[in-house]
Amino acid sequence: MTSFKDKVIWITGASSGIGEELSRQLAGKGAKIVLSARSVDKLEAIKKELDHSDAHTIIQMDLNKNG
Repeated sequence: MTSFKDKVIWITGASSGIGEELSRQLAGKGAKIVLSARSVDKLEAIKKELDHSDAHTIIQMDLNKNG
């Protein structure tokens, strides 16, 4: 079984759906999550709920945005 403890994992679309759930699951296994999405407010709310919330980082981004 792969250990995610102290691994840094960047998740795009972390503010909802599969990205949000993946963030929760991996944080629960000790990973340090970089949460990315358009909505900083949603990302901050999710980060507060993650295990070891101080170990995670938020980066606002929109992958569909041109330029």
